[in-house]
Amino acid sequence: MDRLEAMSLFVAAVDGGSLAAAARRYGRSPASVTRAIALLESNASETLLLRSTRKLSLTSSGEHHLAVWRDVLAKLGELAPAGTGAPVQGNIVFTAPELFGRIAVMPLVETFLEKHPLVSARALLVNRLVNLIGEGVDLAVRLSPLTDSSLSAIRIGEVRTLLCASPTYLSKAPSLTAPAELERHVCIGLDVEAEGERWAFASPDGVFRKRQSVRVQPRLSINNAAAAIDASVRGHGVIQARSYQVAGAIAEGRLRRLLPEWEEAPAPAHLLFPAERAGKGSLRKLIDHLKPGLKRILSDIEVSIGTTPTTT
Repeated sequence: MDRLEAMSLFVAAVDGGSLAAAARRYGRSPASVTRAIALLESNASETLLLRSTRKLSLTSSGEHHLAVWRDVLAKLGELAPAGTGAPVQGNIVFTAPELFGRIAVMPLVETFLEKHPLVSARALLVNRLVNLIGEGVDLAVRLSPLTDSSLSAIRIGEVRTLLCASPTYLSKAPSLTAPAELERHVCIGLDVEAEGERWAFASPDGVFRKRQSVRVQPRLSINNAAAAIDASVRGHGVIQARSYQVAGAIAEGRLRRLLPEWEEAPAPAHLLFPAERAGKGSLRKLIDHLKPGLKRILSDIEVSIGTTPTTT
């Protein structure tokens, strides 16, 4: 067994969470995966992977070697000459916001993996800004304004923050013509640690719309956006949510969009990646696959909530 093959099996074992997963992926026996790891640990003169009956865990040295080997395998995948028909291969780590990742990104990634069986992927669906360089991530779907950085970005659309409530709730609630009137309404919040929340809006008048925030006291706070939206659909109050989270419910009439003239400007959506990792290999192929698919999804969301999509 050569070292390159051993590296591929090591990465697959970590991504799959077991030696058996790596064996299945490459059509090898679990014993051969064990030998591959032993070869790498022998070359490194230290333990890289701790194995138990329940899970695998990396040592600090193993984490370092894993990042290096991911990069090596990705770069080798980029070296396949164009037009030779060589299959795309490599390991990709990507991140996206949890709910958007589940409903929009993952179906596209799954079709990509079906098309390229030698590519493996690891998804980090988390509601925080991931440090791509520091955490060894190749690609991020970012639904917020970008800060200055050395990362490359491709714009794929925009995301709005909407105020919503169900027809059932609105049929028995007071009128709502401005954000200040939210104090008369039952609100559903997402910050379970705080006594109150501030919801952001922008004044509807003038060329330069003034940003403002309104403090609300949620009667119900839930630390999960999907559960909070479900509660609003069932008529338990007003919620502020991202457009992709509520587009389906709005299109089906289960939620109504409130005070659209008071909404803040939409946040840009981008694919974000280190430029040096996006050459001709598996990452480039994934970016080219995700770009039109996510553009279409975000454009369709704009239409479903009753807004004309902005050309991107």
